[in-house]
Amino acid sequence: MTGPVLTPPGSRVLLHVCCAPCSGAIIESMCSQGIVPTVFWSNSNIHTAEENDKRLSTLAPYAAEFGVPVVVDGYDHAAWLAFVRDGLAQDGLRPQDCPERGARCLMCFRFRLLRAARYAAANGFDCLTTSLASSRWKSLEQVDAAGEWACSSVNGVSWWPQNWRKGGLQPRRAEIIREQGFYNQTFCGCEYSI
Repeated sequence: MTGPVLTPPGSRVLLHVCCAPCSGAIIESMCSQGIVPTVFWSNSNIHTAEENDKRLSTLAPYAAEFGVPVVVDGYDHAAWLAFVRDGLAQDGLRPQDCPERGARCLMCFRFRLLRAARYAAANGFDCLTTSLASSRWKSLEQVDAAGEWACSSVNGVSWWPQNWRKGGLQPRRAEIIREQGFYNQTFCGCEYSI
């Protein structure tokens, strides 16, 4: 078994994935414990469709090795920009003025996890989690707040606030990146994080 003992709050798990490097150890750990998630790729935050495709093409073959299905959400960077901009404007903020781990990131997580929660509810999943909670560059508090918010907007989907950095998953993540030769991007995804 790889990683911590996992106890999802449901039987059908939808795993929102931000990239292969962040999700490799999570997928391996889940599958080693008999939990076969469905991956939901929803990353309209990624600046340029080409970068989005590059990251997805790194993930898909790895997920296939484990028999993990991948669902690809539509890429709509304009909708992501509008959601983040409008959400921040309510507090008098602009995306370009927010630091990493600031209010912009929370709005970004909300956008992506809301899409995941809606997909989960419409397709019989009862549990949602995300690989965003594996990155040391992200605030776990923001990720969990966004996940709770997203799941509260739909019926029948529980948020699984798993800290994917613990239980040996962080060092295993680094090993998998090297073993697989994953494309390991140098920025979060949005143009503001470059």
